[in-house]
Amino acid sequence: MTGSTSTTAAHAGRSAELQVASRLRLAITRMARRLRQESGSDLGPSQLAALATLERHGPLTPSELAEREGIRRPGATRILARLAEAGLVERVPDPADGRSAIVSIADQGRSLLRRLRRRKTAYLATRLRELPESDRRTLARAAEVLERLLESERA
Repeated sequence: MTGSTSTTAAHAGRSAELQVASRLRLAITRMARRLRQESGSDLGPSQLAALATLERHGPLTPSELAEREGIRRPGATRILARLAEAGLVERVPDPADGRSAIVSIADQGRSLLRRLRRRKTAYLATRLRELPESDRRTLARAAEVLERLLESERA
């Protein structure tokens, strides 16, 4: 292969990767939006993400939540205030810092997350049943690949 031919092939490969990346990004974004709509919750994505983080990693201080969510502390404080107002989280004074609180998910918050997950999973399962078996196998494999991509990012 000449230099020009290999450069053209490399460019075509990158172009194809960008097209796949673009289509995948759009499909994932649209599916995530559709699943949020299907959940029927009046909480926003940031509030639901914070609640799920508290479920997985809590109890946390507002600063710890902000760090895990990749947001600023004032944003985390506003989100936690909304969740506390809805009875989804519980706050106790931080014994190490009286100006702060330690926040954990309340039973009502756990129940809400279970209900929302069941609704979204049921919606997706219904849609998957409409597909041919070969497409369902392809999506199962795609889920494995996406999980691996996310895990490698964390490492």
